[in-house]
Amino acid sequence: MPAKRVFVIPCSGIGKAFGSLSREAALRVVEDLRPECAATLCLARLTLGDPEAEEAVRTHAVITVDGCPKACARVNVEQAGGKPAATLRAADTYRQHRELKPAGVIDLGPQGQELAGYLADEIAAEVDRLCREGDDA
Repeated sequence: MPAKRVFVIPCSGIGKAFGSLSREAALRVVEDLRPECAATLCLARLTLGDPEAEEAVRTHAVITVDGCPKACARVNVEQAGGKPAATLRAADTYRQHRELKPAGVIDLGPQGQELAGYLADEIAAEVDRLCREGDDA
């Protein structure tokens, strides 16, 4: 596991545009916006009961990013013994920017990419908050 303070865990949402939006935003945060403080891990590792992944969500701050009301990322983190420090939903970001609609699942298109940028900014703000709290501890 990387020595990061915050894990950003997006939903798997295979075949769903908001799932793709969640994953795109999470990757932007951990690869481009906050690589010094954030990492991600595969949600499937939690669903399969991987001990290392379960330990990571129990011992690190976690932000879940879900694409739909089923909240699979949040639910699986909680089932693994973790407690999300923040939970975000792609649909909530979409409600704030209804003029931007993802084109599809495979290719979000320009509007979907812009929407992913807004969601990534929301995630990055939570990462900043959690990293500051960690510095104060």
